[in-house]
Amino acid sequence: MSLGAAVANALWLATGLGATRRFERALGDTGAAQRRWLLAQLQRHSASEFGQAHDFGALHSPADFARRVPLSCYDDVAPAIDRVRRGARDVLAVGRVTHLAPTSGSSGARKLIPFTASLQAGFNAAVNRWMNDLARQRPALVGGPAYWSVSPLAEPEAVDAAGRPPDAIPVGFADDADYLGSGAAWLVRQALAAPSALRHVRDSQAFWALTALALLRRRDLRLVSIWHPSFLTLLVEGAACAWPALLDAIASGECPWIDAIPSVARDGWRVAPDAARSAELRRIGAEEWTAWWPELQLVSCWGEQAAEAGWRALVQRLPHVLVQPKGLLATEGVVTIPLHATHVLAVTSHFFEFLDERGEARLAHQLERGGHYEVVITNGGGLWRYRLSDMVECTGQLRTAPTLRFLGRTGRVSDLRGEKLSEPVVAEALRAAWRGDAPPAYAALRAWTERGRAGYELLISDEVDVGDIDGVRARLEEALHANPHYALARRLGQLEPLRVAVVAHDAAVSELRAHAGRLGDAKPRLLLPVVYAPP
Repeated sequence: MSLGAAVANALWLATGLGATRRFERALGDTGAAQRRWLLAQLQRHSASEFGQAHDFGALHSPADFARRVPLSCYDDVAPAIDRVRRGARDVLAVGRVTHLAPTSGSSGARKLIPFTASLQAGFNAAVNRWMNDLARQRPALVGGPAYWSVSPLAEPEAVDAAGRPPDAIPVGFADDADYLGSGAAWLVRQALAAPSALRHVRDSQAFWALTALALLRRRDLRLVSIWHPSFLTLLVEGAACAWPALLDAIASGECPWIDAIPSVARDGWRVAPDAARSAELRRIGAEEWTAWWPELQLVSCWGEQAAEAGWRALVQRLPHVLVQPKGLLATEGVVTIPLHATHVLAVTSHFFEFLDERGEARLAHQLERGGHYEVVITNGGGLWRYRLSDMVECTGQLRTAPTLRFLGRTGRVSDLRGEKLSEPVVAEALRAAWRGDAPPAYAALRAWTERGRAGYELLISDEVDVGDIDGVRARLEEALHANPHYALARRLGQLEPLRVAVVAHDAAVSELRAHAGRLGDAKPRLLLPVVYAPP
């Protein structure tokens, strides 16, 4: 047992006991709990510009709220968020905006989501209940360190002549633990198996080698939380490629990839030599990765839609480990958490509405088993009646709270590794590839998967004079990288480099028309669904 990690984990769990009790009470009357949450937020933010414009002080029920406040999407709030970014206060919500979290957009390449103390409290409420349930199922989790997937830095924001960001509000987090706020984040960091300095590493090979080094040093690793299952596959492949150097580094306590880390983030990479651990790993070998961490208790990852096959593969490879599908999480908020072998609505984190197939809004306690709904969230950080574009199915109830299964994204969205590419974003990227001109009539981006790999290819008819095809490919890649999740998946190697397929004119026409929808649709699709190849 790692005493330091155990103490930090125990303290973190203890801080969440109150949230856990509130969640359990809310399960007994979801309608009342959601109403209380909404009314408290309306009162708290009534002095904001948005609250005054929509007369929050006169709203006394969810019905009042639905009548007075319209449904919204990112384009509706983008001008207000741009003002927040430049320093305006109390625009969408009352209180300090600590960060703007980047995520993929449906009509633009990037969205910026305001983070406030209220929104962080919502994340904490859900994560605390989830972690306390895990500690009940797997008590050994508490006794050792955890790895929470570290997102490498996106491309750096622009700076002024003095080297300072031009905006009043920073974009992004210091590390992923910041989603939980300062107190919980500090405790989480005390039990991390890998330092958050990894996010500063831009070279993908060095990133995987350093991540593997940090984790292989910890025989007592208990928890691995990643996003797509392919993250773990790539980590294992990266370790195998650098296996001799990793074993030497563990034995010596040195770090041969230290130059890949900025000098300000190099603390903690030189550790005490551990010849015994190095020898143990040498006996196990690079191929038997399931034996690297004998005390591993949990792997948390996506397990639905495009990630289901990878999740099932991990379940088979790790029979003694709980490989748990994550709930439905977005940068805007937490929708569901894993609980009692299902995924239950995060009833104490945010206020939820659900649009049924007729477009009518239902409250959480009004959902019907088997019904399909679009999620609408009010998150306390300034998003009010915000359409997440996530479709869910109600699979039942846990006491009075709905349990939900993620079905996919609304509209034309491709999401192989969490990149969430939409057709409007692809259309803009194609224009950029042709230097601002309209792309050819027979050009589209097609998703593909093959033998565990995934990526996109530009499909062009051979009738089109492409000209500088390498230049087109490079410009299209650059434009797609404006989507932060696509850029991250590419940097980590979860998505393969963009490829180009020049195909016969008749084949291209047939492919594009096949996805055009009704005969009278104005144009064929620019984003084609995934093409699956046999393993």
